[in-house]
This record gives sequence, structure tokens and C-alpha cells, in this order.
Amino acid sequence: MTQKSLKITSLQLLFTILILAVSSRSATSSPHDHRYNAGDPVPLLVNKVGPLNNPSETYQYYDLPFCRPEPIKWKKETLGEVLNGDRLASALYELKFLEAKTGVALCSKKLKVDEVAKFRRAVADDFYFQMYYDDLPIWGYIGKIEDGSLVLSEKGNKYYLFTNVQFDALYNGDQVVEIRAFSDPTSAVDLTDDIEINVKFTYSIVWSETSAQFQTRMDKYSRASSLPTLHKIHWFSFINSIVFILLLMGLLILLILRRLKNDLRKCSSGDEEEDKEVGWKYIHGDVFRYPQNISLFSAVMGVGNQLLTIVCILFVLAFLGILYPYNRGLLSTSLVLLYSLTSVVAGYITSSFHNQFSDAGWERSVFLAGILYFGPLTVTVLILNTVAVSYGATAALPFGTIMVIVFIYMLFAVPLLALGGRIGYWFRSEFQAPSALNRYPREIPPLPWYQKSPCQMFIVGLLSFSTIALELHHLYASLWGYKIFTPPGILFVMFIILLVLTAILSIGLTYIQLSVEDHEWWWRSVFRGGSTAIFMFAYSTYFYFRSNMSGFLQLSFFLGYNAVMCYAFFLILGSISFRASMIFVRRIYRVVKSE
Repeated sequence: MTQKSLKITSLQLLFTILILAVSSRSATSSPHDHRYNAGDPVPLLVNKVGPLNNPSETYQYYDLPFCRPEPIKWKKETLGEVLNGDRLASALYELKFLEAKTGVALCSKKLKVDEVAKFRRAVADDFYFQMYYDDLPIWGYIGKIEDGSLVLSEKGNKYYLFTNVQFDALYNGDQVVEIRAFSDPTSAVDLTDDIEINVKFTYSIVWSETSAQFQTRMDKYSRASSLPTLHKIHWFSFINSIVFILLLMGLLILLILRRLKNDLRKCSSGDEEEDKEVGWKYIHGDVFRYPQNISLFSAVMGVGNQLLTIVCILFVLAFLGILYPYNRGLLSTSLVLLYSLTSVVAGYITSSFHNQFSDAGWERSVFLAGILYFGPLTVTVLILNTVAVSYGATAALPFGTIMVIVFIYMLFAVPLLALGGRIGYWFRSEFQAPSALNRYPREIPPLPWYQKSPCQMFIVGLLSFSTIALELHHLYASLWGYKIFTPPGILFVMFIILLVLTAILSIGLTYIQLSVEDHEWWWRSVFRGGSTAIFMFAYSTYFYFRSNMSGFLQLSFFLGYNAVMCYAFFLILGSISFRASMIFVRRIYRVVKSE
């Protein structure tokens, strides 16, 4: 067994134990489990159908009146497969290893008027089907539309159902390496009229030998699949963005350091006139006064660090080859388990932060950390699940799956959250401010509009968003499409640059805020950093209306899941922004005190 297969098998075994489910199916295969002799049956499972332009709108394969076995044997899905909307079932196809077939009858049936109408609607919506053969994904079209206006005697469009599926399989030795499915356009029946028709469904398969190795058969699903020319343009644009970002960050750092050096020189000169020009020096007794709603603020810090930890772990799993495209069932499982297991991070950060300022009330902070992200996420999922149930889509979560998720949360997330909170309380430390606090807060002078929170949020959000706009577009195209445009390496680099730029911008604007003697910077630094997520969500809306997606179900899922994702980025970037500002503020006031 290869090293890569060992890693994947071990992780899936861990996930299986944690969710108390049956052994999981992975698209990455083991040679021991996938060797066949000539004539051996190879498992083929049908999965789902749906409109090509609406990736969230999928239905069970047998919701359309295809040929079906009696009885249908449904595969017991893992948690990740259910979350991914997979509904795997047995089929009448018999694709035995190395056994070529041509025009084999699958079944003959008489389609009733309502069945014809159902197929016609599917063809009109550009439906595709998905299957798995030896754990390899297969896609194909259900039918085609022809423009009847091209024929003088015809009016309107003509709808055709493909009745023959051609499979092209590649093998190496005794293992299946690749398979593709093509719908034969020459074998089609007319569905235009509401009449009963007799249909004979057939299939063919051709086997060809290949030099590709079995261990690398999933590599094509991991690579960016854009055209070579577009791939070069993508890299060129990426490099240009990196250069621009580095220049921008260098300029900001230079300006901040130059201004700060002048201020420190004035403070140390002893000249009272110059000293008055340094506004931030006069609020040293208020700048470290903790903000209102310290419990909520602590929860934001805890959950932001928890989500940052999850993102970093996902990048590590992607680099190890454990997470890859078209195995999104494992990604869904990973998200559920990682959120539960990293709850200890949220509890610890929240409690330790709160206890720096007060020994009482940390339990409330930990409770808020438990619902700050999970609460909106749960409400969003329940609303989307209700929509999916009303449409009969496979995205609807069964009641049993919901109970499994609740069980995982109660069994792992809640105890770990409480444990992290208790550890944070045990190892608490008092906040050491470089300067003593005034008894009463200093009055903040009136500020012009461009120094208030909305304007500063707009500046940080716009500049940070402009650095990731290109890759964000490719990310959305990958998440809501069928091509992988961005490899994880590029996403990781852009993520790091986003964090660094957010920190630099937050430091700069915090310095400007303190210079005008405004000491209420704690919450404002969070909103400044998180404002990038607002631009991300606005761009997602723009992306939707520029795409070919349509329908209320797809719109609901697109906006709902993007809102949840952008909210997570708001918390991550907000916590990073505050941490960077806090380090900067403590540093400059410590320097002034020492002088």
C-alpha cells in the first residue's frame, strides 16, 4: 500500500470511529481493494442528477424514470456523503472488468405522459447524471435541445433524451485507472410532444490499456483544470498581484514607521510645544481601558482563533493530499469534526482573555463563544434544509444525520469548550498595561467623517479585498462550478498575504485614531479587520448574478453558505486585526514610558 493511501485510510478510520458510522468510502483507492480478474464484476453505483448550472440543486438518480433494479439497494452513506448530497444506489449496468459490450439492452419501457414531461423538463434545464464506477466519478448529459427554428416546417425547440451511454474505460494490469461516460447523440428519442413513447435504454463499454499508474489515478481531480493558456494568464495575474501587494505593504510600513519615529523623537526632546503635537501620548491612561461587552469581545477573540486554526489544518490536509476536489464528502466530515475538536481553542482563548481583566463572568464569555458562530450557522442550515426538503433535493439532511451532528457537538464540542474555558481560568494572568488607567475616561474630541468607523472600515475592506479579488473569483468558480481553477498553494499564499495586509492596515489606522486622542480603538479594530468579509459577500452576490445559476433553491444555498463563510472570515480577520493593533499599542506606550 502506498504512503499516500496509508495516510488517507488512517484519517478516514479516525473519522469513522469519531462519528460511530460504518467504514467510509473514499475516492482514493487501495490496490488491495481494487484488483480484478477478467470478467469480475466491478461495482457501479448511480448517485444523483441535477441542472448543470445549479450545483446545489441535485436530486436522486431515480427521481427520473430511468431503468431501475427491483428492489433498489441503497448504499449506507457516511456523514460526509450525506452532507455532500450523495445518494448512492445500485443500478442495472453490468460493466465487468475487461469485458467489452456494444448496444447491450438495459431495459425497455413505455414512458407515460407525465414521465415524458419529467424527462423533458430535465433536458430543458440541462440536467446531468453522476455515477461512481470503482469509486471513480462519472458524469454525463441526459439529453439535448435542438433549435426547431432552423427547420422551416418546425416551430420551437425540440427535446431529445439520450438512450445509449458509451463508457470508455482505461486499465493498467488488473486495475481500473480511468473511466469516462458519453451520451450517444445518435441514439435519442423525441420528447417534444406529450405522448406515450416506447424507449429502449442501452449501454456500451470499450476497454483500453494505459501506462498511467493506479496510485495516480486521482491526480487529475486534484490539478487545476483550466486551459493551459488561461492557466498562464492566471499565474501572470497572480504574480502581478503579489508584486503590487508587497509594494503596498512596504509603502504603508515605511510611512507608519517614519511618522512614529518623528513622534517618539518629539516625546523624548523635552520641548513642550513639540510634545503637544503627539496626541496619542495624552490618552495613555485610557487607551488600555477594556471595552464594553467584554464577554462578547472575548468570545470574538476565541472563535476567531478557533476558525483560524481550522483553516490552517485544512491547508495542511490539502498539502498532504488528504483533501482534494471531488472528494467533498471527506471535506464536510472534516469541517464537522475539526469544529468540534477545536472548540477547546475557543474556550481557552476566550477564558484566558476575559480573565486578564476580570475573574468573574468568564463562564458567560465561554457560553457566548459556543453560540457566536454555531448559532447563526445552525439557523442558516435549518432554513436551507427546509428549502431543500420542499424541493425534494438531496441537499436536504435526513433527521438521523441532524441527530448525528447534534450528538457530535454535544459529545465533543461542548465538553472541549468547557475544558478550554476551565484551563484558561486555571492559567489566568492579569493584564499588564504599560501605563496606569485613569479613574474616569477622557472625553473624545469631535471627529471628522473620514476618521470615523464606517470610513475606516471601507478603506481597510477595499484595500484588503482588492488583493484577493482575483483568487476569490477563482475560488467561487471552483466551489460553485465543476472545474478547479486554484490549487491550494496559491490560496495559502493569498491567505497569508491577506492576514499580513489586514494587520498592517489595522495598525496604521489605529495609530491615526490614537493620534486624534480617540482611545476607543478595541471594537473598532475588530470591525476594521472584519470589513473585508463584507466586500467578499458583496462580490459573491455580484458573482451569482453574473453566472448562469438560477432558481430560488440555488439562490438560497449560494447566499446562505457564502454568508456563513464570510461571517467566519469576519471573525478571523477581526481577531487578527485586534491582536496586531494590541501588540503595536503596547509597544509604543512601553517605549514612551521607558523614555
